Amino acid sequence: MQYREYGNSSKPLMMFIHGGGVGGWMWDEQVQHFSNYHCIVPELLSISPFSIERCAHKLLQLIEEKANGKTVIVIGFSLGAQIAIQMLSIKPNVSDFTMINSALVIPSPTMIGLMQPLIRLTFPLVKNKTFAKLQAKTLSIDDHYFERYYHESSTMHIEVLLQILQENMSFSIPPNFHKAQGKILITVGDQEKSVMKKSAKALLQQHPNCYGVIVGNVGHGVSLAKPAFFNDFVEHWIKDGQLPKGMVM
Repeated sequence: MQYREYGNSSKPLMMFIHGGGVGGWMWDEQVQHFSNYHCIVPELLSISPFSIERCAHKLLQLIEEKANGKTVIVIGFSLGAQIAIQMLSIKPNVSDFTMINSALVIPSPTMIGLMQPLIRLTFPLVKNKTFAKLQAKTLSIDDHYFERYYHESSTMHIEVLLQILQENMSFSIPPNFHKAQGKILITVGDQEKSVMKKSAKALLQQHPNCYGVIVGNVGHGVSLAKPAFFNDFVEHWIKDGQLPKGMVM
């Protein structure tokens, strides 16, 4: 698996797992802020054929190689959050802190059935910049990152996109998730789709020791939409367990 390392290799390990449709670059603001940690940012599309379970096993192996007994913090967004859930289900003690941002865990058989013909029909639109800008907006991708996002999305092979969407839309909470150890935080934006909020609640119901936070005035992608807020939020949660007031689920 391809990955990048940042920060101080003698400090606690922080792994940032990106979402679908974006790359490790989505965490640029985080690795700059957490320069006093040993940050690892994998590139999920370096796994082929793609699957959430294969990625989870690869990342578990990477943590085992790099952690060396250090505190481990795993932060996943969207597809990356699903992978983090899978990692905890395979190895419950993999991390001391796990933040699961906007994880879909409620499959929709109807949407899964419609997905392949719909994607094949609309796939040429990914090369259309107007369409790409609309898609980027839903992920809170600003002008600074748009060209990178557009290049990656417009050069992605349709079969890879279908693999990712199939995995993402069919993902459900693994049977062993309730055994996960460490501190686990579930977050969702208050402007996200109802299925995302239901997914957050389902995760909380499956694991009695999880905490949940609804992030105000944000949709899908709080770390991109509000990087300074997100960084402070993560830092306070890790250091003293502090959560923003009025936002706990």
